[in-house]
Amino acid sequence: MNIDRLAAILKQAAQQEILPRFRKLEEGAVQTKTSAFDLVTEADVNAERVITAAINEHSPRHIVIGEEAVSANAALLNTNFEDRVVIYVDPVDGTANFVGGLPLFAVMAGVVQNGETVAGVIYDPMGDDFVMAERGCGAWQVFPDGRRKRLKYADPVPVSEMGGLTSTTYIPEPHRREVLGNLSLVKVIANYRCAGHEYRLAADGHVHFQMYNKTMPWDHVAGSLIVEEAGAHVAKLDGSPYRAADLDGGLLIAPDKDSWQALRREVFTF
Repeated sequence: MNIDRLAAILKQAAQQEILPRFRKLEEGAVQTKTSAFDLVTEADVNAERVITAAINEHSPRHIVIGEEAVSANAALLNTNFEDRVVIYVDPVDGTANFVGGLPLFAVMAGVVQNGETVAGVIYDPMGDDFVMAERGCGAWQVFPDGRRKRLKYADPVPVSEMGGLTSTTYIPEPHRREVLGNLSLVKVIANYRCAGHEYRLAADGHVHFQMYNKTMPWDHVAGSLIVEEAGAHVAKLDGSPYRAADLDGGLLIAPDKDSWQALRREVFTF
């Protein structure tokens, strides 16, 4: 599927199903999945339905795997689609922010072919713009008026001068306590509860690292390709390449391999 067509589908779903519900969710429109921080709304379900239907209409041989579809049928993640194009969809990334009325949520889609991510799109409904990448073609921000800006990850700096984004929620104890202590070695640390906006921020050079322990494909397939195309070094915590099929093993992103190794050695030591 053409990346511009995919972007247009994400935008249509956001305008039709997400934005009309922002700060207007009615009683019963929000449900809890695994915890009080893991939510699903009518916007998630309906946007995923619209996106899936539109992709199926334009590219019927592609497989669409959305977060909410997997929530209903976990076996989708264990199915071998190596011979098909698979599009992973996060209809509302940052649902907790969306529910809380915070305008930090995104719509994401990553395209995987023969197990390799070949394209990714992150749409910001509030700003009405995209960041996107196709493998080998660089990472770009596309503005509402059609202007395009090439994106570049931050230049390397010492660990003590780094600002970064990390989620420690899924790091098991006692490693979580250890990492939280180690994070005092860096200059700035943040978590926006929205991988889409974190990848957007990073791809434009505003942070020096990202670390995620949980690697569901709808959260990371699109963004990891975008930051890689922006010049970042992307790898699992064991140093191996990250692929969409990797549901564990963590993900660490830095300006270059030396910075990656320094962070792994000094901060993310679990």
